[in-house]
Amino acid sequence: MNPSSPQLDTIPGVFSLLLSPTRRGARLGRLLAVTELRSWGVPPSVTERAEQIVAELTANAVLHGQVQGRDFRLGLSLSPAPRTLRIEVTDARRDRMPVLPQPADGETGRGLLIVAALADRWGVVPYPPSGKTVWAEAEIPSAHAAPSGQSAEERL
Repeated sequence: MNPSSPQLDTIPGVFSLLLSPTRRGARLGRLLAVTELRSWGVPPSVTERAEQIVAELTANAVLHGQVQGRDFRLGLSLSPAPRTLRIEVTDARRDRMPVLPQPADGETGRGLLIVAALADRWGVVPYPPSGKTVWAEAEIPSAHAAPSGQSAEERL
């Protein structure tokens, strides 16, 4: 190895992990996502929203996207402008595309309603050859946002 070449162990603001399609895998994904977001300095209000979104999407991957012998993937990424957190959960079942259900009185079936309420945007895209990725985005408020009616120059 050339000692003068830079080493890229991780890319800041990008996280991806394969997890077992079990309740334990979903729980581990939620815990690791929160740890990662805290290390990136994501504000607690966004981290709390993201934690619930990850919990719902990973639980859905386990309950509805499981294929014997295939893991699911959890991905997190930060885009710089506008600062947006993107959460992606990819599973192996394209034949079971999620749809936003009507609110019901049952004890299950509310996961995507929760995601829709907490995320600024969400959706689903096919993941070749046979899977799908359900994604959600949460905007991160600027730490230096001006109160309404006040410019950035006036704050300084």
